[in-house]
Amino acid sequence: MNHLSIASGQLLQPALSEETSFKLIGVGGIGGIVARYGAMFLASLAREARLVLIDGDAFEPGNATRMFFGSCGNKAAVVGGDLLDRFSDSQLSIVAIEEFVTSENISRFIHNHDIVLLAVDNHATRKLVNDYCASQLSDVCLISGGNDGVEQSPEGTARRGTYGNVQVYLRRGGADCSPSLTRYHPEIAQPADRLPTDKSCVQLLASVPQVLFTNLAVASAMLNTLWLHLCGALQYSELALDIAEGLMRPVPLPVPQPGLTTDSKAPSGHGQSVETRR
Repeated sequence: MNHLSIASGQLLQPALSEETSFKLIGVGGIGGIVARYGAMFLASLAREARLVLIDGDAFEPGNATRMFFGSCGNKAAVVGGDLLDRFSDSQLSIVAIEEFVTSENISRFIHNHDIVLLAVDNHATRKLVNDYCASQLSDVCLISGGNDGVEQSPEGTARRGTYGNVQVYLRRGGADCSPSLTRYHPEIAQPADRLPTDKSCVQLLASVPQVLFTNLAVASAMLNTLWLHLCGALQYSELALDIAEGLMRPVPLPVPQPGLTTDSKAPSGHGQSVETRR
């Protein structure tokens, strides 16, 4: 990962490897936006590309206040159907997989040379995908985005739903080129929630109110990050934003101290133990 600033006037041109497939996990409030604009971007490259949408959840009428969808039904299938119609004349192939990601099926979904866009609403899935990439893959780019809901935090403080972040986990040749999702985020390393497949029907129906425009900002930040990665110009491994404060900036990583492991410290500011909602 490049840590130098981009030269003024430098032309940024995305390059796409023939081995690369794009896997979008989570096609809801953030993922639905990433799917539509990501597909538009890939189709604009005028070359063969593959976008796989993965989600076991369904659109319901109540989702219409913050999500675009033409009909109720499985999110991956509904969005995939919309995109197939829109980009039928392009070289982009679109596949919908109507499943949640689990430890039993993840090896079917994510492979070496993939670019994984993770837009889920629970830390358990983030940890599962992160750990699989770390232990089973030698070449992968994982871009994870999420945001707070409007709620009380476990510590009792109010969250206004305007904060979001994007993390990048890049592996090349079997080595980490950037920190994993868990390295500086204990809330992901030890998730307090569970996988969607482990939740009861009542738990699945529970939702936290989200700010539509925070979802939009996070989706945009994920796509910006993807574009910079494909241009070979990505300079950060984590990006934080707050639409109420008008801020979007890279999160400075802590400098390891003698006698401390790199897992012992978290980034300053919003990067510390944020319960992000995808």
